[in-house]
Amino acid sequence: MPHVEHVPNVKRVYLIGICGTAMASLAGMLQERGYTVGGSDEHVYPPMSTYLERLRIPVLEGYTKEHLETFRPDLVIVGNAAARTNVEAAATVELDLPYTSMPEAIYQLFINGKHSIVIAGTHGKTTTTSLMAWILEAAGRDPSMVVGGIPANFNQNFKLGHGADFVIEGDEYNTAFFDKGAKFLHYHANTLLVNNIEFDHADIFPDLGAILDMFRRAVVQIAPDDVILGNGDDENVASLRKDSRARWLTFGWDRTHDVFATDPEFAPDTTSFTAWWEGKEWFRFTTTLSGRHNVLNALADVAIARLRGLEAVEIQKGLESFRGIKRRMEVRGVERGVIVIDDFAHHPTAIATTLNGARKRYPGQRMWALFEPRSISSSRKEFERGYIDAFHEADRVIIGPIFHLERYKTRYGLDKMMSVPTILGKLNGDGIQAEQIDDFDAIADRIASEAQPDDVVLVMSSGAFGDVHEKILARLREDG
Repeated sequence: MPHVEHVPNVKRVYLIGICGTAMASLAGMLQERGYTVGGSDEHVYPPMSTYLERLRIPVLEGYTKEHLETFRPDLVIVGNAAARTNVEAAATVELDLPYTSMPEAIYQLFINGKHSIVIAGTHGKTTTTSLMAWILEAAGRDPSMVVGGIPANFNQNFKLGHGADFVIEGDEYNTAFFDKGAKFLHYHANTLLVNNIEFDHADIFPDLGAILDMFRRAVVQIAPDDVILGNGDDENVASLRKDSRARWLTFGWDRTHDVFATDPEFAPDTTSFTAWWEGKEWFRFTTTLSGRHNVLNALADVAIARLRGLEAVEIQKGLESFRGIKRRMEVRGVERGVIVIDDFAHHPTAIATTLNGARKRYPGQRMWALFEPRSISSSRKEFERGYIDAFHEADRVIIGPIFHLERYKTRYGLDKMMSVPTILGKLNGDGIQAEQIDDFDAIADRIASEAQPDDVVLVMSSGAFGDVHEKILARLREDG
């Protein structure tokens, strides 16, 4: 049987690439619904391996045809990391097994029949999705949820509720080797949030136009009776409005928008703002999130919550009790008065907004910005100027090794890679002490020897960054 768009009635499901964050979540969801679940991955390691072990979901290491023959699945879900040449992907076709993609399986088996709330955009998806789900949960709506991080309120990245709403992070990254469309196209949004659009994912999108085309496909897909909430302050988002058939509401700072925020007030532990609805003052909300960017994330969520029938006081209950997400401004520890924070930021805009949020939370304290250019996209030449601007929010800057240096040498070309010396030269010239340190232990040593009480060390990477957070805390303890 060829690729199936509509998942048949199955009992045994096998996931190729099961240790990816989203795939592991899907495995947990399938098991919770009563399916027999198994899968494989090339690199089986924590935290997803231990998560699956805790669920007693068998994980086979490596890819072989024999895995499929032994497990005997009646549906195979192929993760987007599996190329057409993947041994098990090829064996799936050879053995004539029904197969589908992760996003399509999520829709067919879990979202279909519910009100689909899809949170899309280049930045802020995980925070905004997690907060949206928690607002509904705190109001007693018992939503379902899939998100690309671990919200502290749920302590896992999926939830299968009995309520009408399914909130899901809408990723623009491609779906599978047999489907190069964005994942969010499969979720058939009834409410679509388009939070912001910038160039990203340089490994699959040649330019901003290609990304806009993918978002345009999502906008066109929304039915006339459904709703799109678009960031009116973002020109790229606004450019898609003409393609929409659905009701389009704008949000942002400008008073001409349908929903806008005024009078932001930033305290160390909270942020307050006044929300306006169609020209009328609505409610003054307070959130546990920090930074101007998170005002807009929260504003978008409160607007969706209102559209889903929640009263302002119900929404406020969720905002004030939201406990954040792991790896989003997550305090990993405090030693000798030095605060070490982990964050997922890996794009100039995300770094700038993260540093801005940290400034609001820790006013007047010295800020160290540690950055690992982890992904292909984060290391692109086009982002040089953006990084220079973003790091002006910091007092000290340390850039770690470029993770994909060899791939630039052999595949993309070093001329396509950002020049760290150029970034450092500009920052140092502007009076911001900046350096590159390629050794993670040496980075920890530098922080331990030079950081002072009340310093904030903000560690930013889309990957592990050599576990430098724990290395720093350990060095501080040793020297304390």
